[in-house]
Amino acid sequence: MSIQSRRDVFQAIADPTRREIINLVAFNSLNLNSIAENFDVSRSAISQHIKILTECGLISIKKQGRERYCEVKLQQLNEVSDWIEKYRKLWDGRFDALDNLLDRLKEKDKKA
Repeated sequence: MSIQSRRDVFQAIADPTRREIINLVAFNSLNLNSIAENFDVSRSAISQHIKILTECGLISIKKQGRERYCEVKLQQLNEVSDWIEKYRKLWDGRFDALDNLLDRLKEKDKKA
């Protein structure tokens, strides 16, 4: 089994450092040094995080001369969005039912 098949987008975004890296490159492509400057960990630790993000398809690396720039690829987050949407609909329905129950109880209290 390859490393890539063991990693998924959920694993990638589970780590706060990786989420922050995604935030950093969401609007501008940045080179590895520019990303690493934003963290109080070693450059090799940031490189490992970027490797995981790359394996999960959330970041691509483009070479420009001697520099390597990270660019975000947010399409993979659709998997997370789809998964969350199921539960959002479930909880919206439950909260609507709770609101209705509370409204009925308030009406009952007013009549009593």
